[in-house]
Amino acid sequence: MKRSLLLLLLSCCYTFARAQAPAVFTSSDTAMQRAYEWAGRMVQHYQGNPTDPVGPWYEAALPSRAAFCMRDVAHQTIGAAIYGLNKENRNMISAFARHISAGKDWCSYWEINKYGLPAPEDYRNDTAFWYNLNANFDLLSACWKLYGWTGDSWYISDPAMINFFEKTVNEYIHQWVLQPDSLLTRPMHPNAPSPFHPQDNFHTCRGLPSYVENIPDLKVGIDLPATIYRGLLSYSSILKLKGNKEKATLFKQTAEQYRQQIDAVWWNEQAARYYTWYNNAGKFGIGEGEVFLLWFDALKDTARSRKTIAHLIATSWNVETTSYLPVILFKHGYWNKAREYLLQLTDTNTPRREYPEVSFAVLEGIVRGLMGIEPDAAAKRITTLYRGKKGSSAALKDLHVLNTMIAISQTGEQTDLHNKGNSDFLWRAAFAGDYRIITVNNTVMPARKEVDNNGNMISYVEVMVEGSGVFRARAGK
Repeated sequence: MKRSLLLLLLSCCYTFARAQAPAVFTSSDTAMQRAYEWAGRMVQHYQGNPTDPVGPWYEAALPSRAAFCMRDVAHQTIGAAIYGLNKENRNMISAFARHISAGKDWCSYWEINKYGLPAPEDYRNDTAFWYNLNANFDLLSACWKLYGWTGDSWYISDPAMINFFEKTVNEYIHQWVLQPDSLLTRPMHPNAPSPFHPQDNFHTCRGLPSYVENIPDLKVGIDLPATIYRGLLSYSSILKLKGNKEKATLFKQTAEQYRQQIDAVWWNEQAARYYTWYNNAGKFGIGEGEVFLLWFDALKDTARSRKTIAHLIATSWNVETTSYLPVILFKHGYWNKAREYLLQLTDTNTPRREYPEVSFAVLEGIVRGLMGIEPDAAAKRITTLYRGKKGSSAALKDLHVLNTMIAISQTGEQTDLHNKGNSDFLWRAAFAGDYRIITVNNTVMPARKEVDNNGNMISYVEVMVEGSGVFRARAGK
């Protein structure tokens, strides 16, 4: 008996010893380094006890609930991966996928607590609960993004995940009348319980067609077609990777129908911005929700996306919406503004900066945004692009991506990359500016060029990095 207990304890110690350490960020931009360190401490604070009944988890909801909800989890997963919480990501996503059911009209639980139960704040029974319809597609998209980041095929191949994907893109769309040509004509409560009590939030909000929850008589919010578009496009990519090209093409075409509807129906020419909601009286209106058009990359018209960004950065938002902005703005070329938002989110005077989503988003904003690190498992490629202040430098070590671990140090014209694992990958070494050549180790290579949404010229080359490889890329005129 004592020997068995000892073996169990040794086994537990070995498991915890092998847990991934958080990536460590340093920078000459001390404000950014302080922001990263604060975010890391908060993420550690919100890491749940892995011995709780639900298993490994982290908080992704109002902290008082000791729970995680679908929208927050979908947004927090990359920040969690950066901090080494991959066991938590897999366990929490699996919990949502496993609880999809016909009895809930192919919804899952909107929020699960540390006891492994649907949070009572959002669930009474299968006919009375709170659920935002974006959630299934958002989680589907997050799984594809996590596969791209980690290289872990579990996110797209586990049987429970496959079932979740297939029910979402088929039965879920049918059950909630979410076809592209039905969004403006669908009933407000297509799966209303009987008897229906309009004063009961668990009846009226059982299938909210938006993440924005303060619009009365809402038929659909613009964020819903944007989320469906990205979810179906993610599913198409999963199918293509698995060799099912015909089905992948079908879902890609269906996804495009949602995106086309956004531009054809929702654009307000007079206001030079998108409507964000449509109500049961047949009227369009303007409010929250634009941020998801950019988060899910649903805008292909550059002029319109610039106007959308201009409106977003000219308006004050709650911390949930603001937390999406750094990654969006770095990607679209508004680097100084993105940095401002990172500092705003971590400022002691910012209301509700302790909301869990904020700290996870800051980690992602610095690693994906400022350092421009973008792994892509399908292409077996890692992109780097430093977007920091002129004359500054930054470094990151112990970053787990694509089934390997890397260390990176960056300045405006030089990036050092060390592949500390055994997996090979293609490195896209990118630099901000119009450079003629980029030298990788001792090889001079002609630079390729592209321009981001804000007109910034990006120069890059691609080179294969073997396991344990050490590379230096330097841009030159």
